[in-house]
Amino acid sequence: MTDTPTINVLFLCTHNSARSILAEACLNFLGKGRFKAYSAGSSPSATQQPNPLALEALRKASISTDGLHSKNWDVFAQPDAPHMDLVITVCDNAANEVCPVWPGQPATAHWGYADPSSTEGTAAEKADAFMRTLLLLRRRLELMVQLPETGLDKLKLERAVREMAAQ
Repeated sequence: MTDTPTINVLFLCTHNSARSILAEACLNFLGKGRFKAYSAGSSPSATQQPNPLALEALRKASISTDGLHSKNWDVFAQPDAPHMDLVITVCDNAANEVCPVWPGQPATAHWGYADPSSTEGTAAEKADAFMRTLLLLRRRLELMVQLPETGLDKLKLERAVREMAAQ
């Protein structure tokens, strides 16, 4: 195996409580050290926490929830923040907002998903919405982790990840 650098990926959503949290945990699970995922929100409340249904969906999929917490995206625009190689918005609201200037000008993409938190119905229907969102994210992330290790510069990474949005 070659010594390829870890690809840092930041998933963004408005509140950083559901879709971005699911994506962070899932990519860290699938990425096996080749990818390191983070998540943040454009406007989480001061007391924002990951949605309990998101955490439950992850546990049911045997994906660790350790260390998951909601945070503002400004954390990742700081000089001492991890350098991001790729930033993916996973909700339409965050995609339409003016993002901070990320150090290093990472590749960007948008993967729009319906907000499972807005699902109405029974407890089971709400839980199913989170599991469906996790499964949809996982399909794209499985494709992403299969990208070739060599020759994957920023433009190729951006193109490949943007193409996944159509799948």
